[in-house]
Formats: sequence, structure tokens, C-alpha cells
Amino acid sequence: MNLIIVSTGTSDPVVLTCGTDSGGTDSDGRKWEPDTKFLVSAANSLAATAQVQDPSLPSPVPYMSARIMNGETTYKFTVNSTSRYSLRLHFYPATYGSLNITNSYFSVNVNGVTLLNNFSAAITALALTQAYIIKEYDLAATEVAELSLTFKPSDNHTGAFAFVNGIEVVALVPEMFDSATMVGFSDQTIDEKTAHLETLYRLNVGGNYIPPTNDSAGLLRTWYDDTPYLYGANAGVTSSTTGDGKNAVVQWKETPRYTAPEDVYVSWRSMGPDPNLTLHYNLTWLFQVDPNFMYFVRLHFCEHLYTKTNQRVFYIYINNQTVVPDGADVIAWAGAKDVPIYKDFAIFVPNTTGDAQLWLALHPKDQNNGDAPPEYYDAILNGLEIFKVNDGKKNLAGPNPTPSEALLKAEESQRQAFTNDSNKENIKVIGAASGAAAFGVAAVVCIAMHQKKTRYRQYF
Repeated sequence: MNLIIVSTGTSDPVVLTCGTDSGGTDSDGRKWEPDTKFLVSAANSLAATAQVQDPSLPSPVPYMSARIMNGETTYKFTVNSTSRYSLRLHFYPATYGSLNITNSYFSVNVNGVTLLNNFSAAITALALTQAYIIKEYDLAATEVAELSLTFKPSDNHTGAFAFVNGIEVVALVPEMFDSATMVGFSDQTIDEKTAHLETLYRLNVGGNYIPPTNDSAGLLRTWYDDTPYLYGANAGVTSSTTGDGKNAVVQWKETPRYTAPEDVYVSWRSMGPDPNLTLHYNLTWLFQVDPNFMYFVRLHFCEHLYTKTNQRVFYIYINNQTVVPDGADVIAWAGAKDVPIYKDFAIFVPNTTGDAQLWLALHPKDQNNGDAPPEYYDAILNGLEIFKVNDGKKNLAGPNPTPSEALLKAEESQRQAFTNDSNKENIKVIGAASGAAAFGVAAVVCIAMHQKKTRYRQYF
């Protein structure tokens, strides 16, 4: 285990580096301390160093060192029993000593909540075409002043072992979650306060990547660009504002500042000003999820252009269901221009044939139902978060993803390239094959996404 950040009940997280005796500093300047004093026992674990550093790693710390666990291993941390906690697990499935990373299958449990089961970081990284994996969880208040985090190698695989490259635990205010409106039943809500959640997506819509050091309230969240998740030929229009120079760009009122950094609310994606275009497409995002789970979808809004109600009103659809029957009017929700607001919705994704998907679509309100039509046929979104909700057995674990056949063939072809060119200088072979592999994987991913998009509805 490389990294552990643990809050002691205050707003300042404690940062621990695991698998090393000296600690370290990451690329953002954060310092990490050794982890050994939080181990209940080190008898079933050992420290290890990755043999190769992938160029896509954000920092050597914490990913280049790891704690390998050959048996059940537990960490214990003192926490505030009334607070929610954000728990992040970092995995870099590389070669550690003589261990074969493909033999790593394990479960992770915290205070009776199953986070991962039979988890393979190697398979997950291959399927997602990523060098490292970050799993993030938002845990409800524990009712005990302790977090007990246990890693256990799988009993179903010979020679299985567990490993982890980083853990962060950051205290959240209890009010971070309250209730979510049930999609399809606008008069019903789902309690968020007692739910354990896995954060699947956190996007700065229409804006740039926001690193943990720039997050609000020191919560160390990462906000990603939404572009990879857009579906369809029309991606809308991105905009941002720096204000008028006289007043604050964002007027914080009922929405707490810890909800999201200001950078989320000063940029947005809209559909555009031309009704001849906007009325004939949906602004759509597509996400892969696990079936048979409830999901919370948090949408962030901040209207910077208009000042009156019924100027920009639009429909929001989640998995083809209207979530606001009368249409979303940000000014009506927030009360004024430049005021941030967010809305939470809940939807259950059943087991279906093929990949389970959650998709979000926006469309201008074009059915007046006796109401006056909006002044502008447009829609807007500033930020987006999607959380998986634990089931009745306190389980958040899903199956390992399945790499596509095309991706596996691309990987095999690159391995053959190494073999066929083995008579060349090693450094040339490595450089050429690595570049070809990266290009091949990217091509496979693009082809797969294109094939999926051709089957996806673009307009209601």
C-alpha cells in the first residue's frame, strides 16, 4: 500500500505513504508519511517497488511503491463517528519483484461494507486502457470512532495476493448528502444520508481538469473534463466567465462552498443559440455502470447569462426518463443570476443484455403545455457527479470489466511485434512497440466507442 490519507476528525487530512520507510512528496507538493503505525499487523505483508514507471503516472509517489499482502491485512484509523468520509484507493498493477500481477485478486472491506470483491486491478486497467486505477467511496457515518480497512486475497485463485498503491481518507461534512428525487417518481425521494457510495464520475462540464489541490474545502477531489463521455455528433458550445470586474463571479448563497470548486460553476456547456439546430438534437453524455444498483446523479448549475425565469428552460432525461416534468429553469431554482445550485436524482439500473449504461440528455423545452414558451431554446450544465449506492447487503462491489476482443487482439499483436523484432536493438524495439501499442489501443477504443454510438439514440 503506497498512500493513505486519513482525517482525524478535522478538516486536515493525514497523508501516509505505504511500502516505503522514508515517505515522499508527490508532484502536487503533498508530503506523505510511512504507513506502518496504522497496520494492525505486518505479518502478512511486505513492501515492494514497481519495476517500471509508466509515463502516464501522475507522480512516482505514491504509485511506485506498494504494500503486497499475502494474507488478510487490516489498517485501523481513529475517526469522528458522526462524519462522512471519502475513501480513495489507488492501484498501479505493475510488476513487483517476481510476482505476476495477473494473480492479484482480492476483496476490500471497511466497517462491514464490501467495497471490492474478487477485484483484479490488472484486468480493470486493461479494460479501461489505463495504467493506474483510482476507486473512490463516500462512506456514511460509522457510529464508531474507528475505520477498519481490510484487504484479503481471494480464496478462488491459487497464489492470489492483494496490493494497493494509495489510500486517502478525508472527512466530509454530514450535510454533503441529503436526499435525491427518484427518476420517474418526482414526488418520491431517496435518503442519501445513510447510504454508502462509490464515486464513479466527477466532471467539470465544459471546463478543464481540476486537480485535488484546487478542490474546494480541502476535500482533495479530482474533477475531470467531460469531453470523453459526450455522445453524438453535436457536443454543444463551451463557455466560461470571469465576471464583470465589479462583483464576485459566483454568488454563494444556499449552496455551500464545499459542494464544488468555483471553477466548476464559472464554466459550462450549452446547446447553442440557434433554435433551428438546438431543437433537433439532444446534448448527451454516456456512462458505463454496473447493473442491479441504484445510482445518485448530481447535476451542478450556475446561470451567468440570463436574469429572468423562463428565459432558458430545458428537459433533463436520465435513461430516457424525464426527471423534471415542467422543465429545468436554473434562475427559478437559484433565485438569481450567478448563484450556484445543484440537484440530486436517483435511478435504478436493472440487469440488461449487454453493457449496463447510464446516460444523461438535455433538450430545450419545446412543449409549452399551455405555458409560455421559453425565450431561448437552449440547455446548460456546469458539473456532473455519479455515485453508485450500496445494495441491501452493504455491498458496492461489481464484477471485473471484460476487455473487448478487439483490445485483446491489439495487445497480442503488439506482443508478437516484440517477438518478431527481437533481433533489433532492445531500446529501439521497446520504443517502437510501446508507441505502436499506445496507438493501437487508442484506435481500438475509438472504434469501439464509434460502434457503440451508432447504436445509441440521438433524439427522442
